[in-house]
Amino acid sequence: MESASHPALHVECASKTFNGSRRALQGVSLTVQPGERVALIGASGSGKSTLLRALCGLETLDANAGRVHVFGRPLQAGGRLAPDIRAQRRQVGIIFQQFNLVGRLPVLTNVLTGLAAELPLWRAALNRFTLQERARALDALHAMGLAEQAFQRASTLSGGQQQRAAIARTLVQGARLLLADEPVASLDPESTRRVMELLLALNREQGLTLLVSLHHVGLAQRYCERAVALRDGALVFDGPAAALTPAFLRDLYGTAVDELLLDEPVERAVAPVPIKPRRVDLAAAA
Repeated sequence: MESASHPALHVECASKTFNGSRRALQGVSLTVQPGERVALIGASGSGKSTLLRALCGLETLDANAGRVHVFGRPLQAGGRLAPDIRAQRRQVGIIFQQFNLVGRLPVLTNVLTGLAAELPLWRAALNRFTLQERARALDALHAMGLAEQAFQRASTLSGGQQQRAAIARTLVQGARLLLADEPVASLDPESTRRVMELLLALNREQGLTLLVSLHHVGLAQRYCERAVALRDGALVFDGPAAALTPAFLRDLYGTAVDELLLDEPVERAVAPVPIKPRRVDLAAAA
């Protein structure tokens, strides 16, 4: 039985090789406690996306090389996914830079796909959702400030709105751990701020554990307490985000540090957007 003492995420010696030779991950070990906010940083090609995909079971690790546990239960080990991987994935939400929404479908339908792991496959495939399930999705959209866009096609949303819809999908899923792969890389500054503050609010108000891949180190220092850094697939830093030095970052990225930092002081307080549940009229959700 799951214990509150278990970490949200525990990774041991994770390695991944592509095409028989390219080492995308090299013995990465990492533990994330429930409620932590952790930034994953590193240059392009350092293994961040591969690691995140392995942590939610979208990528298998090398045979006999590494294991992943989520809230005390195995998700994969030795290159094999756990037999109950579908149930395990319900606890782990993931959002991508590309949003992964179906543009021709309404926003509400896209969000409802977050329920796919807990429903019979035929019901999810045929879009057979109950009034309670639709209400749950509308609640998530309301929390993301998208209630008015629920019945629009997803393709009509701005980039920032699409990313918020993707976050709503993970809320409907009931995820307790959220993995985010460069979630603001393609967004304008205002949309970036809003998405990051919504993630911060979900962490503070609902206890959602966050592991967020970020290229912009200034965002990592502002919104995350801890940072882990990858270089060539290996873990090279694990500590307070505020402890990242210009010299280390210059060595990690091989570029001008100023491009990776915010213009404003990191110490400036961030006022998160409040996440407030609402009651949904079930008849209106039909």
